[in-house]
Amino acid sequence: MALIEVNNLVKQFDDKIVLKEVNLALDEGQVKVIMGPSGCGKSTLLRCLNLLDPPTSGRIVFKGEEITRPGVDVRKLRQSIGFVFQNFALYRHLTVLDNVTLALKKIKKMTARKATEKASYELERVGMFEHRDKYPAQLSGGQKQRAAIVRALAMDPAVLFLDEPTSSLDPQMSREVVSVINKLYLDNVTMFCVTHDAFLAKYISDSVVFMDEGVILAEEIAERLFYDHPDPRIRQFYLGVIDMK
Repeated sequence: MALIEVNNLVKQFDDKIVLKEVNLALDEGQVKVIMGPSGCGKSTLLRCLNLLDPPTSGRIVFKGEEITRPGVDVRKLRQSIGFVFQNFALYRHLTVLDNVTLALKKIKKMTARKATEKASYELERVGMFEHRDKYPAQLSGGQKQRAAIVRALAMDPAVLFLDEPTSSLDPQMSREVVSVINKLYLDNVTMFCVTHDAFLAKYISDSVVFMDEGVILAEEIAERLFYDHPDPRIRQFYLGVIDMK
């Protein structure tokens, strides 16, 4: 059974249909990357899966439970889905350590000692332990994104969503974050990742989902999509993306 199963998902904003009958599945331990032109619905898909944007119609099943049914406990659902945002979304007035321990204490009801132990383990895991007492303003962009990843991982989610995790970073910082995400991939962390970064997609994915105008056009291993796909729209997209790298 898939960890996440999406059936005929539609999302409409006013008169604009952003997602059109999307069907998708993610198994436990699997990593899928979602790519496509800007505005094609990639980030909206992630937000619908987390119910940050409620779907217009269709069905989402998470861990065997339909989460698009009326009355679903959204707060409980989001405890099982880690979400890493493009803009980091760290609390500026809290240190890195406090950013990570906040939800552990407030939501998981851990003691301060247990929360600190858990946070310290996860910070060490991604090379951020030495920065635990710094505030976000004292961090580089890559360090901020790693701190955001740690905050999500510390909750032990069933799946980690990453929305353009390298888009706001320079090449060196981007590679730092790619290295961290690749380590999670090798550790069998289940992930959905939206990105324009072909380097990231190639090294962290089991498969790449290509979207355009709210429709999934293909799902293949990265090399097949990047270099040898029969659809000319897909070939043209990756020619541009890979040339930029």
